[in-house]
Amino acid sequence: MACSSCSTGKDGQPRGCKNNGTCGTDGCNKLTVFDWLANMSLPNGQKPFDCVEVRFKNSRKEFFRNVEGLSLAIGDVVATQAKSGHDVGIVTLTGELVRVQMKRKKVDAEDKTLPKIYRKASQRDIDIWQKCRNKEEEIKKRSREIAISLHLQMKLSDVEFQGDGSKATFYYTAEERVDFRQLIKDMAKAFGIRIEMRQIGYRQEAQRLGGIGSCGRELCCSTWLTDFRSVSTASARYQQLALNPQKLAGQCGKLKCCLNYELDMYLEALKDFPSQDSKLQTKKGIAFCQKADIFKETLWFSYKDDPANWHALKKDQVIEILELNKNNEKIASLEEYAQENLGSEKMAFENVVGQDSLNRFDRPKKKRRPKKKRKNKSKASSNA
Repeated sequence: MACSSCSTGKDGQPRGCKNNGTCGTDGCNKLTVFDWLANMSLPNGQKPFDCVEVRFKNSRKEFFRNVEGLSLAIGDVVATQAKSGHDVGIVTLTGELVRVQMKRKKVDAEDKTLPKIYRKASQRDIDIWQKCRNKEEEIKKRSREIAISLHLQMKLSDVEFQGDGSKATFYYTAEERVDFRQLIKDMAKAFGIRIEMRQIGYRQEAQRLGGIGSCGRELCCSTWLTDFRSVSTASARYQQLALNPQKLAGQCGKLKCCLNYELDMYLEALKDFPSQDSKLQTKKGIAFCQKADIFKETLWFSYKDDPANWHALKKDQVIEILELNKNNEKIASLEEYAQENLGSEKMAFENVVGQDSLNRFDRPKKKRRPKKKRKNKSKASSNA
């Protein structure tokens, strides 16, 4: 999906809205929601749910009550109530799914203090909103310069203007507590607006800024992920991943959230697997587990005196050996079981259609022998 400002240019190249997926027409927004109840009618006598979900810049979403009974649809730009003045956002969800989302996020649907929706945004509201959005990058750059001049150990990552342009919220990250009272005074004097400082975590910073992950896709936290669960190095250990911080860390500097996606499947598969701490008693000595592959159901063992030489055993074979060890019986060697596995393996690739070898270009070319010059026919005839 793409909005009108993300369409291709005259030369056929993508023009891009340069808003990191937060354009105003709601065509390429972050955390968009599909209303799968939109084509279903309500039972007779039931009134539509009077709350809607509104998204503001990046991933900030809030619930508002539609007290005026406006006919709203996903994508409508609305003017909403704020602490002072009004804000402008985009409707992302309406109807009964809003009730489900409020219950999921533990928001009371009967709360009378919920903020209200004033009206559908007029063209004047949208013009002021877009004008403020266009100033955010310049103000963010100047605010960083002011923070550096004050020697504050903080990083200003994002700026969000209120819809009426009367207030700006600055999001920052910091390791320790920061005294930014002088910073607020200097920025209020320089920009002539009310300033609000809000500290966020490193995962929330990546969620707001967005980007491309190592998988080549947009970050999960900025497109669809709404809750941040704790990720530990145990998730990588269960999946037999190398504990390399450079590969396991995401753009936020923390462990990647996708380490938890397949963890349940690995834990379910490992229930039937022997423990990797198990030891096999053989007549040649004790064998330790070096590696396990749950997809091939294979474990690699090596002798205590020869740790560099690994022997591949199937899961059932290891369980069988452990049962024998419980009865104080020892097998002769691991090689017997490893030889059985080698005989059962099949060739993974066969050259059935006559493909050339991949290293055919590595062979040195043969030098062509120079052709002998033919003698003149006249000389041949004179000799005859």
